[in-house]
Amino acid sequence: MNTPSTSAQPALSRRGFLLAGAAAGGGLLVGCGGTNPSTRIGQGSDFSPTGKQVALNAWVKITPDDRVIVAVPRSEMGQGVHTGLAMLVADELDARWDQVQVEAAPIARIYSNTALLLNVSPFLPDDEGLLARLTRATLQNAGYALALQVTGGSSSLRDAWEPLRLAGAAARQQLLQAAALQLKLPVSELTLRDGVVQARAGGTPLRLGELAQAAAQLPAPRELRLKPAAERRLIGQPLPRTDVPAKVNGQAVFGLDVRPPGLVYAAITHCPVFGGALKTLDPAPALALPGVLQAFALGTQAVVVVARNSWLAQQGLLRLAPVWDEGPNAQLQSEGISARLRQAFDQEEGTRFRHEGDAEQVLAQAKTRLEAEYEVPFLAHAAMEPVNCTAQVKGGRVTVWCGSQAPSLARMKAAEVAGVDSEQVTFHVPFLGGGFGRRLESDMVEEAVAIALRTEGAPVKLTWSREEDLQHDMYRPAAVSRFSATLDTQGRPLAWRHRVAAPSIGLDTMRRLMPRLALDSPDKNHIEGAFDLPYAIPHLEVRQLRVATPVPVGSWRSVGHSYNAFFTECFLDELAHAARQDPLAYRLALLERHPRHRAVLQAAAELGNWGQPAPAGRARGLALHESFGALCAQVAEVSLEGGRVRVHRVACALDCGTVVNPDSVDAQLQSAIVYGLSAALMGEITLKNGRVEQSNFPSYDALRLADMPVIRTRLMPSDAPPGGVGEPGTPPIAPAVANALFALTGQRLRRLPLRPQA
Repeated sequence: MNTPSTSAQPALSRRGFLLAGAAAGGGLLVGCGGTNPSTRIGQGSDFSPTGKQVALNAWVKITPDDRVIVAVPRSEMGQGVHTGLAMLVADELDARWDQVQVEAAPIARIYSNTALLLNVSPFLPDDEGLLARLTRATLQNAGYALALQVTGGSSSLRDAWEPLRLAGAAARQQLLQAAALQLKLPVSELTLRDGVVQARAGGTPLRLGELAQAAAQLPAPRELRLKPAAERRLIGQPLPRTDVPAKVNGQAVFGLDVRPPGLVYAAITHCPVFGGALKTLDPAPALALPGVLQAFALGTQAVVVVARNSWLAQQGLLRLAPVWDEGPNAQLQSEGISARLRQAFDQEEGTRFRHEGDAEQVLAQAKTRLEAEYEVPFLAHAAMEPVNCTAQVKGGRVTVWCGSQAPSLARMKAAEVAGVDSEQVTFHVPFLGGGFGRRLESDMVEEAVAIALRTEGAPVKLTWSREEDLQHDMYRPAAVSRFSATLDTQGRPLAWRHRVAAPSIGLDTMRRLMPRLALDSPDKNHIEGAFDLPYAIPHLEVRQLRVATPVPVGSWRSVGHSYNAFFTECFLDELAHAARQDPLAYRLALLERHPRHRAVLQAAAELGNWGQPAPAGRARGLALHESFGALCAQVAEVSLEGGRVRVHRVACALDCGTVVNPDSVDAQLQSAIVYGLSAALMGEITLKNGRVEQSNFPSYDALRLADMPVIRTRLMPSDAPPGGVGEPGTPPIAPAVANALFALTGQRLRRLPLRPQA
């Protein structure tokens, strides 16, 4: 049962209080400024130099031929993170971009993502109170203490902004000091530019490769000066991405491309019903197929066939007829899940995540109330590259090749399955053919290692079929949202009460990945984007109702923001309509204390021709949402063609702080819009008799090229540190389209996917 809180923020648990105290007593691991930067930049030995490479710290290696190799501890899944991280180092080091290369960092604490857990802070983004600051510090320390080498939550550049620039600045200072000793000149009389050191008075320039060995012998600098924005030469420029050439010429290695010597192949099928288990299995039909090596049950949840190639493994699997005990969920239907979510509103109060004024009393006394219920379905990740992992267990060691977003956690799980220490596990992270949160999970690693324990030292590649991928995902939760509001005499919201019923993403994920830390406590992932509204509403109450279901849930691109933006921005549009006010003007009036929000909203409106007549048969809608440290506003222009929604244009403005690579940001915005638009128009996972009905792209479709809207983007100038980029473009698109459909048809569609009635 959820316990209501009586404070403006969720009650701080005993564990949270202890963590906050630890942060206060232990100090910060970030924000080290110019005093002791080694806390975040580490030692050269951390980066494992090979051959004649010289590591100046944990992030930078120099080769004799002047190449600058940057450690990248984040997974490249198409978002351009390798390029962005390398740019931070290269700018401070003043290297030429054509001499910069990237290399996957080893798994080590120095590469922890200390910004990732900031996404679970239950405080408002602009709350700078003592408790909020202590909690954020605690979360960053926890990320370091847990050695979370994770790519997710649009946190990579936010985490790297300080340490990688410090690493570049430290390397620069050491190289200049080494040159000064060699030339017998003060450092002040030297310059480092475009990868060479030159005396101001002239003379023969010194290359980085010539200086690296001597620089590495010098003590790490204790005081560093980071470049002011005016001196940056690479940050902010549309530099070519480091991963594109290999992806164009076919040399890029994804998880499916890994083929160590002696490789065998595995195919898998899981119990089709959530919560069911295997009763009996006859492996003989599969073993009768030439080339099939093994067929066996993997625990009680799956059946595996191992063969000499992937086709044979799949064919062997098709010959099997496992008998499943379908368990207690054999009759589970989508309608039952919806009913369970709705029942929660009548059975419990939930956890109060935000409380200002007295919304309950104002609503009780209001003569007129506006009420609405919204709903979203489960969603699959549907990355283009199916789930896969290659593993080898030999000589007491485990080697894993997997496109993982969380290699530190996956390595821990691999060690648990194999019964070895984590140090005995070597984990390689190739390119990912899409992640979207699915590859934060470690199920494919655990299965591959368990299979490798039975292949007598041979490496095995486990590949899920597309059907397995869609029908055994960790889904974006289904959710139901209920609103009550009343307006003041000017038509502005006087009271706003919002409750969201959904499974807990945080609890479900922690039970799988870190069960000892799984606490059934308030889950910010569940309610983000709903409790942290920027609009001025005197009486505001937001509650979460955590409702368990048998369907596993996990992080899906933009997590809780993906559905809460739809809920809140559509209901706010309803209030604007009830007040007979323009939706843009209505929002602007409620954002008087938030100039950045106003600016990004006005930029999107201008870009999207808001206020001008739309072409015949079309209408426009808009939405604004803040997520992952970035503000995103969108205007969608839509029509109906044969009863089908057609989105013609999307105007998108983003304030993500300092833009590192504008080309990558633009690409990520377009990607996020397409991903969100596919979900808004056609994404839906449904259940029948405990089974997922969708099995492949024909039944779980995505936006096609012919339906692609024209997307225009505008990046707002800012000198703030970088915010997130990969996810903030997804939440606003569904409400922008839904609001446009209302303007076009008068129908208020409150359920996704958007299917207008005839």
